[in-house]
Amino acid sequence: MSTRYPFTAVVGMDDLRLALLLNAVSPAVGGVLVRGEKGTAKSTAVRALAELLPAVPVVAGCRFSCDPASPDLGCPDGPHGTEPGVQRPARMVELPVGASEDRLVGSLDIEKALSEGVKAFEPGLLAAAHRGILYVDEVNLLSDHLIDHLLDAAAMGSSYVEREGVSVRHAARFLLVGTMNPEEGELRPQLLDRFGLTVEVAASRDPQQRVEVVRRRLAFEDDPTAFADRWAADEAALRERIVTARALLPQVTLGDAVLLQIAATCAAFEVDGMRADIVMARTATALAAWAGRTEVTSEDVRQAALLALPHRRRRSPFDAPGLDEDKLDETLEEFKGQDQEPDEDPEPDGPGDGGPGDGGPGGGVPPQSDGPAAEHSPAPEEASSPAPSSPSPSPERAPQGAGSGERAAVAASEPFRTKVLSVPGLGEGAAGRRSRARTEHGRTTGSVRPRGSLTKLHLAATVQAAAPYQKARGRTGPGLVVRRDDLRQATREGREGNLVLFAVDASGSMAARQRMSAVKGAVLSLLLDAYQRRDKVGLITFRGRAAEVALPPTSSVDAAAARLEKLPTGGRTPLSAGLLKAHDVLRVERLRDPSRRPLLVVVTDGRATGGGADPVALAARAARLHAADGTASVVVDCESGPVRLGLARELARELGGTAVTLDELRADSIAGLVRDVQGNRKTTARRAA
Repeated sequence: MSTRYPFTAVVGMDDLRLALLLNAVSPAVGGVLVRGEKGTAKSTAVRALAELLPAVPVVAGCRFSCDPASPDLGCPDGPHGTEPGVQRPARMVELPVGASEDRLVGSLDIEKALSEGVKAFEPGLLAAAHRGILYVDEVNLLSDHLIDHLLDAAAMGSSYVEREGVSVRHAARFLLVGTMNPEEGELRPQLLDRFGLTVEVAASRDPQQRVEVVRRRLAFEDDPTAFADRWAADEAALRERIVTARALLPQVTLGDAVLLQIAATCAAFEVDGMRADIVMARTATALAAWAGRTEVTSEDVRQAALLALPHRRRRSPFDAPGLDEDKLDETLEEFKGQDQEPDEDPEPDGPGDGGPGDGGPGGGVPPQSDGPAAEHSPAPEEASSPAPSSPSPSPERAPQGAGSGERAAVAASEPFRTKVLSVPGLGEGAAGRRSRARTEHGRTTGSVRPRGSLTKLHLAATVQAAAPYQKARGRTGPGLVVRRDDLRQATREGREGNLVLFAVDASGSMAARQRMSAVKGAVLSLLLDAYQRRDKVGLITFRGRAAEVALPPTSSVDAAAARLEKLPTGGRTPLSAGLLKAHDVLRVERLRDPSRRPLLVVVTDGRATGGGADPVALAARAARLHAADGTASVVVDCESGPVRLGLARELARELGGTAVTLDELRADSIAGLVRDVQGNRKTTARRAA
């Protein structure tokens, strides 16, 4: 068994460590979502927490970790007797991003269920994580249907497995911890709300602290066992403090004055629903128990708000989580109870006291010692500090040849709901909500022989395949004699996410302030639509003499929005360069992710004034490259004024796609916006023939 990095040896990240420890004290808090840039030891801290959790008593031989003191009456391995249980360490189960549904929730032996009527159930990761930790690294990249199963189990404390009328239920109560890099895409707001607490982490900018991080990491890699032994005493003290806080938790009282502060805070920040109030109450109670107190104070409420509310403040995918601390302090002061006095000695003597993290509200975090970080530790960053969900883009460099015609960036107009842009045909890409595709979830359209393990049984087709051979197989009883060759896999049709690549004209012809504001508003609206439909997005801009990839294809649509906001305009219109750059990006993406079909959205007025002796002909030739590849495309015609040349519509014909104006892009303007993409492509092919 490999040695894990000690929790108490983690340098800094006080908010993250406190949030994890509060969940260890009270799993009812609802888990932690850890947001932060790559390389900030998010996974290291989470994995280290498992070593601190007390051992759990389990029924011997139970695959579902039933508690011998109160076994689950519906346990598939039950009923259990009254024999004493055995102790085992608390588990930390990791859910891989590419896991199947059966791996998560478990699977049934369909053949045995049909032929013998026996519920032969193989437990999944939810069962393994019961009474432990379920850790999801890169939770924002997890498929939607897996997230739904995961969060339903976390909320209900049990998992249900349904397969063709055969059902199994088992307990699944665990500490849910997810980590994510916002650069790779955001979670939907309704899923964010299911995590109890959230913490933003970032690498320290203090040189001394960074030195200590490197020193400790190198020491651990040189001799993991010796390094762990060095921190064993601190680990034992922190483990004992968790046990003490758990025992104290039922005695903590939550007064009416404190409850009023919690309710007023959630109302002041306009948090949807009541989950935030409940999570804040549980977090404040855990903070009091962690500090060794039996009464919740205003400081506990403040700390709970900083951990529980930031991710519930998002109103759109482009909003960074955050909390106005001045407003928070004003609200707490306004509703502070007259009878509530701060404790004179909130910190009792006990394990973990005296460390650099112990001086903060709510009891702080475990101490650090034996290193410069213990002597020179900067103040912890507040969990509510609004960190950007993607790195702030540097000012856009003007492409070569832009010259003095460049104009400052203008703000985007108000976004609106757009028409659905979809790719024709039937794909097999990642699950999403845009184009038709063969998926694991959706409506059943037929059946095939399974090529691997059976995941979705087509019952009628299986019975039909087995029926002719019942006499030959010697069937005598009521059961159907089913063999492996009879099983049929259901084929299903749902929706997929696509790669939506934007090619935006930022030349001088688009530079009119009101016009560019409308264009940015339209692209922002399309980005919002891409976020809701679980697409990848990319952004190419062209002006002057060249085109550049402002944002390589990514799942982070808010990063695209940030690049768009900073986009300046001016110079000539190298339309061919923009189309060729888009062709190169799509060619590379087809190699990286061949199952994800692209949708090219060109935002331009159709003018071509740069890139060669005959820029119009060059642009038409570049457009035909996309048509030859079969790339679905839409041209958003930005031409305005009483006299219109129709150049954007001509470009759409060369692309084999369709053209729409900014007004037509709105959801309720016209019907069937991109149903004509395929028809236009066929018309173009007939003309060429």
